[in-house]
Amino acid sequence: MGIGLAGMLAVLAQAADQPNVVIIYGDDVGYGDVGAYGSEKIPTPNIDRLAAQGLRFTDGHCSAATCTPSRFSMLTGIHGFRHNARVLPPNAPLIVPTDKLTLPKLFKKAGYQTAVIGKWHLGIGEKGTPVDWNGDVKPGPLEVGFDYSFLLPSTNDRVPCVLMRNHRVIGLDPKDPLYVGNKLKEVQKPGSTQYPDGRTNREAMTFYPSTHGHDNSVINGIGRIGYQSGGKSALWDDATLSDVFVEEMKSYIADHKEKPFFLYFASQDIHVPRVPHPRFRGATKLGYRGDAMVQFDWTVGEIMKTLEQHGLTENTIVVFSSDNGPVYDDGYEDGTTVLCSEEEGEKGHDGSGIWRGGKYQIYEGGTRVPFIVSWPAKIQPGTSDALVNQIDLLASFADLLDQPLAKDDAADSRGTLDAFLGKDEVGQEYMIEESFGLALRNGDWKYIEPSQPQWPNGRPAIERSLYHLEKDPSETTNVIAEYPEVADEMEQQLKKMVESGGIRSLK
Repeated sequence: MGIGLAGMLAVLAQAADQPNVVIIYGDDVGYGDVGAYGSEKIPTPNIDRLAAQGLRFTDGHCSAATCTPSRFSMLTGIHGFRHNARVLPPNAPLIVPTDKLTLPKLFKKAGYQTAVIGKWHLGIGEKGTPVDWNGDVKPGPLEVGFDYSFLLPSTNDRVPCVLMRNHRVIGLDPKDPLYVGNKLKEVQKPGSTQYPDGRTNREAMTFYPSTHGHDNSVINGIGRIGYQSGGKSALWDDATLSDVFVEEMKSYIADHKEKPFFLYFASQDIHVPRVPHPRFRGATKLGYRGDAMVQFDWTVGEIMKTLEQHGLTENTIVVFSSDNGPVYDDGYEDGTTVLCSEEEGEKGHDGSGIWRGGKYQIYEGGTRVPFIVSWPAKIQPGTSDALVNQIDLLASFADLLDQPLAKDDAADSRGTLDAFLGKDEVGQEYMIEESFGLALRNGDWKYIEPSQPQWPNGRPAIERSLYHLEKDPSETTNVIAEYPEVADEMEQQLKKMVESGGIRSLK
């Protein structure tokens, strides 16, 4: 006996209240690297199509100008500086607290299936206990709310150069055990494959040379950060990483399409070392960085095709963004800086667009990134100037799913659901930006606290600064001498936010 029209409508209404959610996270993708955001030299038709069917934010931000704190903040709703979340070494323990609410835990509470595919870089294992890469490698994503994980455990410029499914390294030969360390002597174990040390054998870096720390273990002809021995049968192929992640995505969606799912798809593109598949090489005139961006655009297209193939497009929320702004050679001499500079009067490619700075920097180009939200069933396509931040996704999804947050949950995440749905043109009034110091956005004003010279590459000290972004979007003129009272007020506001232990408590 059928359920009748009323029953069918009730089922459809329930489905609309539980849309699938896919977060597509680029790596070092800047505001100006996407056609919909003004890129003229990198074709991104698939991302542009996503932008055309969704809401394109012009003032959308990650929480920090480096990758680990941004990922930490998005998944926990807590600013990275509160947990000393910094760029992690290869053998760092898990930094996401297992007793805190996370995005995947939120979705699980609402009845969702949860998965992460791609780059992790949030640490794995217990603090103070060396990771046994030859056994169960945990705690990790499964312990913070994901039902399934298929990982590049650290980053593609760091060891170990292997992939993991849930708690185990894929394809590992027990006769060639895997060891990971920060020093060569830590991995010089008898019976395990030994890889060249790029510091003493630079000729081993046959793909392209690397510098400042990216010259430890040389794997696949590429120098890495940190040392690895063993695991030869489990090594990834840099050129096919995107293909592997795409195939895993296709399998996951096909296997889980009958129930609502949350998929965090974290691409390794366009992070160094850039090794686009041969079919993408030469797709731009910007070398491997531009070509890797075309590869990432293809990845986005494959995700959208897969959703369409299974009839999931209409009721799936797709969030597209990046972990921080752009960077160029960044330790690998792939020629990107030269290719993106102005030569012979031709306009170069600036991955930040009109915004100043990029990865590692406190200026707008460090955190203002492409930010697109698509939900054909509910969101009208368009462009929004609302101020939004990835750290607010957790509280916003909690509102969407009617999952109240406890007082100690997601301390810095504030509900911005109406802005994400295109119903609020303002978004947040203020927010923190983080690099190796802090800044405060309050409307069009931006205050930057002073900081000392910072890693990497001996970056200069930052003076106490104040900019008005409507009049000076590229942060060219520090107006703190003209508006000292504005700077003083914002300094006190920032101090209060930092000392509060959580911005949500200030509302």
